[in-house]
Amino acid sequence: MAIDFTMSAEQRKIQKMARDFSEGVLAPVIPAADKEPDPMLAYQMTKGAYIEAYKAGIAMAMLPKEYGGGGLSCLDFVIAAEEICAVDPGFACTVLCNGLGLMPVAWYGSEEQKKRFIGEATSDPTGTYLSAWTAGEPPGGSGGTANFDSPLPKAGIGMTAVREGDYFVLNGKKKWSSSAGWDGLGSNTQTAIIRTDSSVGGTQGLSAIVVERGTPGITWKFLDKEGHRTTSNALVIFDNAKVPVDNLLPGAEGNGDFVINRNFAWSGPVAAIAAVGVARAAYEDALTFLKKNTAGSLTPIIRFQNAGYIMGDVAAKIESARYFSWRAADYLDKHAQHAELLGAMCKINVTETMFECVYKCMQIVGVNSLSTEYKFGKYLREAAVLPIYDGGNMGMQRRRVHGVIAEESFNPRAIMDDDFVPFEKTMEAIDTVADPIAKSRGIMQAAE
Repeated sequence: MAIDFTMSAEQRKIQKMARDFSEGVLAPVIPAADKEPDPMLAYQMTKGAYIEAYKAGIAMAMLPKEYGGGGLSCLDFVIAAEEICAVDPGFACTVLCNGLGLMPVAWYGSEEQKKRFIGEATSDPTGTYLSAWTAGEPPGGSGGTANFDSPLPKAGIGMTAVREGDYFVLNGKKKWSSSAGWDGLGSNTQTAIIRTDSSVGGTQGLSAIVVERGTPGITWKFLDKEGHRTTSNALVIFDNAKVPVDNLLPGAEGNGDFVINRNFAWSGPVAAIAAVGVARAAYEDALTFLKKNTAGSLTPIIRFQNAGYIMGDVAAKIESARYFSWRAADYLDKHAQHAELLGAMCKINVTETMFECVYKCMQIVGVNSLSTEYKFGKYLREAAVLPIYDGGNMGMQRRRVHGVIAEESFNPRAIMDDDFVPFEKTMEAIDTVADPIAKSRGIMQAAE
């Protein structure tokens, strides 16, 4: 069988480069940054490490080589990401979001847009370039995220883009934009999901547009978070912000729903390997603790059955999670970076399993895992982020899986056979209206 889990010499080189950077450059700045109460300052404390990551080719490693990016395969990127996430998944998120902001340009942009936006991102002499992904919206009101693909025109994404001559005028609020920039005045570019047609729902009326730093009418506010404190997330307010029509991604016009689903499927194995990295770090620290401490007995804790059995289970789950992440990334590479089903399945399964593993490590270490002398509190906070960000497992990710497998044409053996599983608009919007069947009987017209 042509199945081999052995990394190639080039992949081991990538892994070593990422590990050396993570342990030598990143690790020294994380403890203080994570404890910094000001979210902007915490983020800024990682800027030096980011510049080093940019110079080393890590920050733009996922972008196409023909436009100046590193050209790493999804699998190679996942291998590198584990090493960074084992030190700090927040910083890794900053790097990942360059992909979330710019991969839609590679997929849906014109040749001119690819050369302009990706080219600028990969040729910044300062090494500080940031791109952002701006899709989610604040809870309440007419906006929302979890039901972004609702077929009803009054539901889902609320931010609007109205064309006026050579510009789109953007109005609305976005929350959880993946970067507010190093100075809080915005990232160099952000790819925003907008409603370009307010007469139809999210399966038809959404588009994607690149918004450049310095655009008048945009304000940013750093969000204070429990986890991933070393990365930036922002509330972004658009008040009659004028963006050139030429910045609309042509392949995404009316297909902003596809951009969201594809982006979060592409990042699925990356979020999964981030969870693996966090759980791996917690496991290694717990094992060290258990071998050095007796808890008052005459033998190290690891010699007791309960501790040994649980730690063995944790180790096995980490191994299986890593291979699932590799498998999903490999599937992306084989199928033109489409894995709407497998990417979601991987993120759901791995991130939730790894959260349990981190907590099991804390249980075995005992009350000492609560002490700031150790890192378990940080591990738990970081592990808690992963199932709920990047398209939350409850809602967006599980609904995508549901939509695919509910189709009459779905082949339940497709993934096993490594066949391509298409994702169509007919697979969206499941569970977003009370009676989906009524949609075809005129519910959309009634809602209008």
